[in-house]
Amino acid sequence: MLKSFNRFQADLDQRKTEGTLRILKPKATGVDFYSNDYLGFARNTKLQNLLLQQIIDRPELLSGSTGSRLISGNSAEVMEIEKFIANAHQYESALLCSSGYEANLALFSTLPNRHDTIIVDEKIHRSVHDACKMSHAKKIKFNHNQPEHLEQLLKRQNGNCYVAIESLYSMDGDIAPIKEISRITEKHGAFLIVDEAHAFGILGYGLVDRYQLQRTTLATVITYGKALGAHGAAILCNELIHSYLINFASPFIYTTSAPNLQWIAIKTGYDFLKAEADSSVKLQENIKIFRKQKLSTPSAENSPIQSIIIPDYDRLKSLQQILSDEGLLTYAIYSPTVKKGTERLRICIHNFNIEKEITALTGIIKKFI
Repeated sequence: MLKSFNRFQADLDQRKTEGTLRILKPKATGVDFYSNDYLGFARNTKLQNLLLQQIIDRPELLSGSTGSRLISGNSAEVMEIEKFIANAHQYESALLCSSGYEANLALFSTLPNRHDTIIVDEKIHRSVHDACKMSHAKKIKFNHNQPEHLEQLLKRQNGNCYVAIESLYSMDGDIAPIKEISRITEKHGAFLIVDEAHAFGILGYGLVDRYQLQRTTLATVITYGKALGAHGAAILCNELIHSYLINFASPFIYTTSAPNLQWIAIKTGYDFLKAEADSSVKLQENIKIFRKQKLSTPSAENSPIQSIIIPDYDRLKSLQQILSDEGLLTYAIYSPTVKKGTERLRICIHNFNIEKEITALTGIIKKFI
């Protein structure tokens, strides 16, 4: 046991030496350029009051679910909300999960088996990598956003292949060439799974919906802790996959269900998103203000995530601290979250940011770099 403790301490000491030791801190006060609350729904008092009224009318919503969804944690209400979500996204079925991480674990640990291959974009979310280990399938990475490399890999495979991408990537803030990837996966008989965590609410209902790729996409993951300002996730799929997941997906089967309040918040969020269409318009206006400052970034011009690559730990840490001292809250991303040499300042633009804040932020960054 002592040897294990020594290893734990050595690993932590190494992180501390590198300046990348993670610690929990209270949420800071300042101008938000680091949260995923892109449309400001998590702070929107109108939306909060809509939810509050439902709690006043039904205080039992505050109680826990009492069990997994296969035992006592299910309700007719959550099943109706799943039908609503499926219809909204033009899928046969939707399966609500407690988080996006759980949704990806459920999909990738359950559908592929040890005889299959999972080909992932090299910048796919960590939850997919973790799930691949649980599946025992062979995992291969293809070069980020390069359909040609994906096709080369698909040509060499035998048996079932699953392809995993994000539509809008959370670290680079760039957009997948999803139509081309969909064409290639269909051509080679591979199963495409798309994580739309950061695209939903920003790019409509996501790129699968925008380009009507439901037929050629085996499953889509929509998460609600970003633009919708809520929590949880939905797996969009056909009825066969839905049934298979509730029978064989351990992360779903053995997780205590979220309370009904979480599902109600998601449904209310959809309604609010439809009623407040101008929220995304204002967001895009703010993104344009940021992009006019001509900072070098790999991010897409319409993405709320704008990354500034600074491959130097000390300089990156210093810049984040300078911004923080000015009340501008950003987040520095170090390896191993991103590849060594691609460390970056991850900036999130919101519809509630104002031009003065954006120009103050970019002005400091320009002077620093």
